Amino acid sequence: MFFRQIYDDGLAQASYVVGSSGDGRALVVDPCRDVDVYLELAAQKDLQIVAVAETHIHADFLSGAPELARVTGATLQLSGEGRGPHGYAQASEGDVRFLNDGESFSLGEVLVKARHTPGHTPEHLSFEIFDDARQAEPMLLLSGDFIFVGDLGRPDLLERSLNAAGTARAGALQMFASLRRALAELPDYVQVWPGHGAGSACGRALGAVPSTTLGYERRFSWWSHLLETGDEPGFVEALLRDQPDAPSYFAAMKRLNRGDRPLLDALPVPPALDASALQRARADGAVVIDTRSKQAFIRSHLAGAVSIPDGPSFSNWAAWFVPLGSAIVLIAPQARVEELVRRLIRVGHDRIIGYAADQSQGKSALQPLPEISADSAHRMWSDKKAVIVDVRSDAEYQRVRIPGALHLSSGRLLTGLDRVPKGSAIIVHCAAGDRSVAASSVLLANGFQHVFNLERGLDDWRANGLPLESQAVAVPS
Repeated sequence: MFFRQIYDDGLAQASYVVGSSGDGRALVVDPCRDVDVYLELAAQKDLQIVAVAETHIHADFLSGAPELARVTGATLQLSGEGRGPHGYAQASEGDVRFLNDGESFSLGEVLVKARHTPGHTPEHLSFEIFDDARQAEPMLLLSGDFIFVGDLGRPDLLERSLNAAGTARAGALQMFASLRRALAELPDYVQVWPGHGAGSACGRALGAVPSTTLGYERRFSWWSHLLETGDEPGFVEALLRDQPDAPSYFAAMKRLNRGDRPLLDALPVPPALDASALQRARADGAVVIDTRSKQAFIRSHLAGAVSIPDGPSFSNWAAWFVPLGSAIVLIAPQARVEELVRRLIRVGHDRIIGYAADQSQGKSALQPLPEISADSAHRMWSDKKAVIVDVRSDAEYQRVRIPGALHLSSGRLLTGLDRVPKGSAIIVHCAAGDRSVAASSVLLANGFQHVFNLERGLDDWRANGLPLESQAVAVPS
């Protein structure tokens, strides 16, 4: 059997290629949209991709399963469970099979069996992989967002992203039942290969190693004693507690991944723009993404540009800070453009209309990002001459915050702009000054004026002994 994990560090997302060492037929599970990665691997290993599957309807990235199925002619294997307003819509074209619990298909000597594992989502499937179809027990479990290393898939995204009331608790109850069934029916030695790793917002505290075993999780995970004692209420409470923010873009990913949508024919190849073309694109409303460092952006940037530095968070921040469907121009060196395009299409940004290697092509529109020290910010805040906007996560905000700050987490900034008062000075902060630069640029790009980035963020505010509060208790200054 051939087996390979393909991992996207930026989204902390894993896809899998499983193939027969006999006849070369292969399955790809949860692919990303730049499908050439799978085509090249298949060619190198003399594999024929005959099946493409999804474990569930994803919220954090735009699935490449329909693109890969179309280009290869493979059967698209989707969940037939959990049908309804949040399940898969009926596909209008292509070879699509809806799998139910216990159904299977073969790839030569390899058997793939669907296991319905609701909890993270109602339709969720995990795939049991048998290295030999004659074996009684599977070797691997491709668990998607069911079991992670050291954690479980969060059950609250339908409620938090799509306002589906009551689904968070229902999902937690389903997760409890799915775990009890899996632990009762599968041996401890089964390798568990999840859909995400550390850093994903699809769980609370995912481990950084790529895989685990069912037995290890049974013994050492936070939920093991709750399953062992049958403490369903305690499990539900623990699973729902302290889940991370659900970024606003998750709702759009759910909607697009659920049913038919326009498919990419190929990786976009944006042209280089000269000064006049860059000016026209800006005048036509294109979003300029400046991929340089935050320090470079602070010193000088194109008016209206959004700061999203080229780094591990690029995909997530592009999804957070750029409206879906926007025409996009990149400020980036030519050597980085292809990789940045890949990261953009993975979160649904397909309209990359060009790039400029050097922002000096728009030098007449260059400006610095205003910054403010903690002491100066405190004086403006004390005199009620400024609004402080905190763009840290919910958990960070709950732990400690500036009294009276307006909290808008970075992942929900775009949908919360109407909460930010216009006409007054705005001081934006995060923990250390990274997210706040990006958030400040978004506010400026959306017409807000007198926006200041708090230098070194809350760390500097705290170091200067300025007022803070934690929960309902003030931290003395």
